[in-house]
Amino acid sequence: MTETIPAEFDALDDRFAAVGGDERIERIHHGCRWAEGPVYVPASRQLLWSDIPNDRMLRWDELTGSVGPFRAPAGYTNGHTLDAQGRLISCEQGNRRVTRTEHDGSITVIADRWEGRRLNSPNDVVVKSDGSIWFTDPSYGITSDYEGHRAESEIGADNVYRADPVTGEVRLVAGDFVRPNGLAFSPDERVLYVVDTRRRHLRAFDAHDDGTLSGGKVISECAAGSYDGIRLDDTGRIWAATHEGVHCLAPDGTLIGRLPLPEKTSNLVFGGLKRNWLFITASTSVYAIMTNVRGARPAYA
Repeated sequence: MTETIPAEFDALDDRFAAVGGDERIERIHHGCRWAEGPVYVPASRQLLWSDIPNDRMLRWDELTGSVGPFRAPAGYTNGHTLDAQGRLISCEQGNRRVTRTEHDGSITVIADRWEGRRLNSPNDVVVKSDGSIWFTDPSYGITSDYEGHRAESEIGADNVYRADPVTGEVRLVAGDFVRPNGLAFSPDERVLYVVDTRRRHLRAFDAHDDGTLSGGKVISECAAGSYDGIRLDDTGRIWAATHEGVHCLAPDGTLIGRLPLPEKTSNLVFGGLKRNWLFITASTSVYAIMTNVRGARPAYA
């Protein structure tokens, strides 16, 4: 029998008042050392995620509810997403690279260096509708052997990068971070939101058609520890993992609602055939709840 806990949609603003869903949150798996990077795969109706310190990826089957191994070793993967062809894009902290899993299971390296220097440990990733791949590169995977392999940074900074879909060029698009982490585009792709976990805030950049960013204003300071992974719903609201559960922010950064959880949360993703399931990785566990909102349409939809 699936373990459940009460769902408490805590509205702090009228813009969250209509948000709701199941009365209980399902705990669909526990036993991870640090669960991260959930991604829903519509073609197979499964959820994949990383258990970083155990160097493995797990999968949950929506139709049967069963959980089993997906890949181990996994390069200490962290964040994942899908591209327009439904291929898995992964941040491998241990191998210090961003990769694509082809339909035949082979691995293609998308990015492992910038200006000839090895990346630190790619953390989270998003694909824009033009096929470009945007990712954060903090040093979590090289500061110790816990989530990767201890090493010196060849770049000497923690940045945000864009990999060109045609040339493969890796370009630095934002460099004034301490620990860049979760990132997500607004539904119209005109804004890129990026978390700086060490500074405990969320920034909003103007995203331009030429693949550059400008601005970078801080729009929200986390009220419960630090922000980690983020996703958007189709109205433009920002859903963020925090130390007390999930926070929901208006596009201007105002905290409008909360969904508490009993564990420190790391990341989240909207999934299911209607994109109205909210899957949340939280410390040792993965939680799921069906909501009355839908996630923003991803690049592969």
